[in-house]
Amino acid sequence: MPRAFPSGSRLAGLLYLTVVVTGFFCLAYVPGQLAAPDAQAVLDNVVARQSLVQQGAAAFIVMQVAFLLLALALYRGFQDVSRPAATLMVAFVAVSVPLALAALSHRLQALALLVDADSAQLLPPGQRQYLAHAALEAYRSGMQLVRVFWGLWLLPFGWLALRSGRLPRVLGILLVLGGLGYVLGVLAELLVPGYGAWPLSGYLTLPAALGEIGTCLWLLLFGLRADRTGAISPLAT
Repeated sequence: MPRAFPSGSRLAGLLYLTVVVTGFFCLAYVPGQLAAPDAQAVLDNVVARQSLVQQGAAAFIVMQVAFLLLALALYRGFQDVSRPAATLMVAFVAVSVPLALAALSHRLQALALLVDADSAQLLPPGQRQYLAHAALEAYRSGMQLVRVFWGLWLLPFGWLALRSGRLPRVLGILLVLGGLGYVLGVLAELLVPGYGAWPLSGYLTLPAALGEIGTCLWLLLFGLRADRTGAISPLAT
């Protein structure tokens, strides 16, 4: 039976839960509400649902802060297993956060162009809509790059979980497969025409979702357990 969770592991679990919940809201729910069959309809939805876009942006910021703190908490729990791998895990997260916030600035720019009174006075409607559309495309391109690092950080994390045995083996495998899925998915989008229409495209990141949600729940319920040698994770202290 796994040990009862220590306070440090519970904090990591709460941070992971924050990342999961805010991520679902800003990366799945909000885009789903704004989605439309053509670019003009998307812009209309952004204007009509301005408050939802702003709420999504706020959730995105909270997600990024929690993500960085999560990586630091996990570093404490795995640094004795392999300091280089734990450092690499944090480094990938640390690179992804400013890239993600920079991408978010483009979405906020699009919103400002469409609803800000000063923009309406300075620019004609057609130009504002064109610039807003370009800003949304810049957001999508930026998030494409961010997803690479969302995959890369899972590779050392999953490896550390597998090597230490502090998380169930199945979670470590899912994290590694999910990391590979993120990276391969982005590369396929860039190199394979029409990849987004392939049935496979919707499943490459499924292991990441299962692994991260499973890890979140495990940390909340049980924490990082003793490794195969009987050593206790530093998160237990």
